[in-house]
Amino acid sequence: MVMGLGGSSLVQHDLVVIGGGPAGYAAALYGAAAGLDVGLVEEHLLGGTCLHVGCIPAKELLETASVLRTVRDAGTFGVVVGDGGPGEGGPTVDLAVSQVRKQKVIDGLAKGVASLLKGRNVTVYDGTGRLSAAHVVSIDHGEGDPTLVVAAHIVLATGSTPRTIPGFEIDGTLVVTSDELLSIDRVPDRVAVIGGGAIGCEFASMLSDYGSAVTLLEAAPEILVGCDADVATAIRRSFRRRKIDVHVGTAVHGHQPTGDGTTVVSFGPMDEADAGSVTELSAVELEVDLVVVSVGRRPRGDSAGLIGTRVTVDDRGFVEVDDRLRTGEPGVYAVGDVVATPQLAHVGFAEGMFVVGDLLGESPRPIDPATVPWCIYSHPEVAFAGLTEAAAIEAGHDVVVSSHRFVSNGRAMILGETDGLVKVVAEKDADGRAGRILGVHMVGPWVTEQLGQGYLAVNWEATVDEVAAFIQPHPTLSELFGETVLSLTGRALHG
Repeated sequence: MVMGLGGSSLVQHDLVVIGGGPAGYAAALYGAAAGLDVGLVEEHLLGGTCLHVGCIPAKELLETASVLRTVRDAGTFGVVVGDGGPGEGGPTVDLAVSQVRKQKVIDGLAKGVASLLKGRNVTVYDGTGRLSAAHVVSIDHGEGDPTLVVAAHIVLATGSTPRTIPGFEIDGTLVVTSDELLSIDRVPDRVAVIGGGAIGCEFASMLSDYGSAVTLLEAAPEILVGCDADVATAIRRSFRRRKIDVHVGTAVHGHQPTGDGTTVVSFGPMDEADAGSVTELSAVELEVDLVVVSVGRRPRGDSAGLIGTRVTVDDRGFVEVDDRLRTGEPGVYAVGDVVATPQLAHVGFAEGMFVVGDLLGESPRPIDPATVPWCIYSHPEVAFAGLTEAAAIEAGHDVVVSSHRFVSNGRAMILGETDGLVKVVAEKDADGRAGRILGVHMVGPWVTEQLGQGYLAVNWEATVDEVAAFIQPHPTLSELFGETVLSLTGRALHG
């Protein structure tokens, strides 16, 4: 204990982390493992969005969709389980049961996080933490006097919340965000998903598998902005075959409840002359049972007070940091969704560990947002690391590209999952041959579990010759990555 202004007592730590999501608890655990006295402030639930209303529950419900697909297609393997689709004698999903299983997974992981923090002697404070001058954090517990803590180093990890859009107020019944969707206990007949990014595509895929008629509305010219064009095209084609109705270059006007449990969504094309305006005369009306708003997440940059500090928040809500995640206030860092880096849990983990290394003077290498791994759990899955073909060319690289499709992969044929491809983008050497691997892009079965070697190749700046020399086990899905790299050496085997 030390005495603060006015005689109030302050609890002293080496490091105080505000926010107990992946980025925050990673910083706390890593700091404690390095011998620091750490305090962690969490206003809701340890594990944050990822564990409770994000990565984990979403993937749990997507796995339910995968099991449903497997049972539905079992007849092609000679396994008889019933005929027809949803409502036609075929398998259906009981979301009430799935929700119980989802919560069991969440609870188990949450207990694991709490146990790890306790085991490393991290002091966990329940309440809302607000940073003020002199590194003092006031923790509001909702009742009683606040707890005051102080530390030489502070990490802001206050996370994000789902973005909303005008005309679609969230009511939890007709209009929902990811927070509410991940707790549904019945399958809606007709759904409009607004937003064709990673989250929107996952939800569209999941709901389609459950049996919903899905319409996906995206303002950009293509879904999955940021993915390689060939990957986005492959997903579009797959969605079309599954009768997911995709509209790109589309703006939504609003919705009108009917009074009988449905609502009518109005949407139309963006005006070609002005991407910010809407062509009202060509608006389409679509009656649905549920609207899912999935247009990204808003950082909670100003939620930690910051009064009397030199921490600045930009007009988008992000805490401004340098390449070492340092804010304008000496000794104060920001990590995770609250900074303008990829809003991915594993990036948050990495940033939490990075700042601990930095404050300890270990000079860790800054995280390059362009080379982090991305995974999208739609059906088929998407995974990539490094530059897309277009981004590599824009960056001034002379590139060589190769892609191979899963349709010729033995393991994919055995699984009955031949949709998708692997694409490798390499830099062309002075002799015209493919050299350093700049990007690896995958769409297909279980590619989220196959990305590891592609991610390492990009980040170790490996060449195609170096990677091609390694043996790929047979028959595996990962052989396709090996085949694609091998073809870039000029001596392909199967393709």
